[in-house]
Parts: sequence; C-alpha cells; structure tokens
Amino acid sequence: MRKLFYAFLCFPLSLFSQTAAKVVGISDGDTITVLLDGNIQKKLRLAEVDCPENKQPFGKNAKQFTSDQVFAKQITFTETNTDRYGRSVAKVYYDNGKYLSEEIIKAGYGWWYYSYSKDTSLGTLQVSAKAMKLGLWQDKKAVSPWDYRKKQRENAKKKRMQNQTDNLSGKKMKNAKPKILQTKL
Repeated sequence: MRKLFYAFLCFPLSLFSQTAAKVVGISDGDTITVLLDGNIQKKLRLAEVDCPENKQPFGKNAKQFTSDQVFAKQITFTETNTDRYGRSVAKVYYDNGKYLSEEIIKAGYGWWYYSYSKDTSLGTLQVSAKAMKLGLWQDKKAVSPWDYRKKQRENAKKKRMQNQTDNLSGKKMKNAKPKILQTKL
C-alpha cells in the first residue's frame, strides 16, 4: 500500500519532467525534430501555438523563425499530449528559459492555439503582435492555419466527389450502346 501511495505521488512529477535534447530538424513553424540520448529522433509539435502551413503566406517565414531560434541548439521540453498524427505535443524551452511558442506568437509568426491552451497571456501577445503588424499580421487577410486546413479538406472532398461523378459518367458512356446514325440519301 505504501508503494502504491509513493507511486501515485511521483506520477504527476513524471508527467511534467523536462527532457533535454538537441534540435536536428524543423518541419514547419510549429513542428521540430529533436535528438535524444541514444541517437533517438523524436518529432515534437509545439504546444499552444499554430503556425501558418508551409504553403500559406508566411509559412516559410514561420519555419525560418523557428529555425533561427532553436536549430542545432540544446533545448528542454515537457510533453503535454500526443496529437492525432502520433507526434508528442510539447512545451519547448531554450536559451535560459525562453518558451518557444511564446516567442513565435510575440514575433507574429503564429496564432495562439486557444482551443488547446488556457494561457491567456499568449492571447495578449497575439493581440500586441497584430496591433504592431508583426510577421504574418502584415497581411490584412491572414487566415488561421485551422481555417486553412479546413478549406483544404473541403476542397479535397469536393475534388473526390467530382472524380467519382466523372468516373461514373465515364463508365456509363463506355457501357452505353452506341446509337447508329441513319442518314437519308
């Protein structure tokens, strides 16, 4: 019983323990790859921030900002969750305690991902970056990544539906008996 009690007390600490790693790759503004002890690579999705997709305006800028901040540097991270792609969602810290997600939002290269964050100070930083027209906020028509992805899914679905319709129409045409044209001489 005593062991169970101590295990219960230590469990929350293990959830929030920090791991040290070296950043060896940047996929986009909010996804990095780190090298752990034993030469194990791990992909991390940054917590509380959502950066423009690479094909969106400022997507490459967000990726470059993240790279400038942490590529080839030692960082520490705390895993908070796992996303639907199996990546670890993590809070990443570098340069003596800078919080990477916060720095991205402050510089205007990402949105506060309010659906997955309770830290309203990040929302305040976003409002400030927007007011100063920093980074992506230079674009008056900036589209959030979640809206962009939703539109991409809708377009892909429309395209699939159109292809299915075209395929069905094509099969009907192939299976239809040709009409013989009769002409009067």
